[in-house]
Amino acid sequence: MTGSSENKTELALEINDLTVSYKDKPVLWDIDLEIPQGALVGIIGPNGAGKTTLIKSVLGLLKPVAGSARILGLEIEQGIKKIAYVPQRGSVDWDFPATVFDVVQMGTYGKLGWFRRPSAREKKLTQDALEKVGIYELSNRQISQLSGGQQQRVFLARALVQHAEIYLMDEPFQGVDSVTEQSIVELLRGLRNQGATALVVHHDLQTVKEYFDWVVLLNVRKIAAGPVHEVFTDANLKLTFGSRVSLGGIALV
Repeated sequence: MTGSSENKTELALEINDLTVSYKDKPVLWDIDLEIPQGALVGIIGPNGAGKTTLIKSVLGLLKPVAGSARILGLEIEQGIKKIAYVPQRGSVDWDFPATVFDVVQMGTYGKLGWFRRPSAREKKLTQDALEKVGIYELSNRQISQLSGGQQQRVFLARALVQHAEIYLMDEPFQGVDSVTEQSIVELLRGLRNQGATALVVHHDLQTVKEYFDWVVLLNVRKIAAGPVHEVFTDANLKLTFGSRVSLGGIALV
């Protein structure tokens, strides 16, 4: 990216000088980042690197000490409507008494408004999303009865009904089986092919090149960001994780 005004309009996400602290301890420090539209982006870094903090800052859920973010050229308050968010499964109370269909349909409420009843259109969007992630037959099941992989598919379906331009996903592959993981990857590729952008917090270094077009290497500071073939190198991984990690995720001597 050259940083010209013309290119700025093509950015899905633009972050400038972002610093976020918890109890006076910096979790993200002076982050500058530009993400192009239509990319699958892996956010990679060790535990405590600030990956989830980065996503929550873009969503406006955390107030930065300094800096700002723009979504598709808009301030967060306006751009947030163009984002769908898939949180970590562990952050949700799965004992809440709701069916799979109800949870997915909640994804339509942002455009529908809280005081309008879902119409046939919203119900059809919900059905289509459940079919796309392969769990329509579980529509009437209570979410407490789902497996980890099924729970993750519910989150994905809830994001899909929003027809967003940007998808922020916090560890969507955590605790799912290989079949579910591959189905998520195919969904992400389909979204990208439709022009959407996805930022995905990811831990498996061995699948980064296979899954993503772009990568952000993060450890409180931005280590590197750009196309996978340029940025995902041994040298950058050592800067991100220390000397114990190599390109294949194998411990170095």
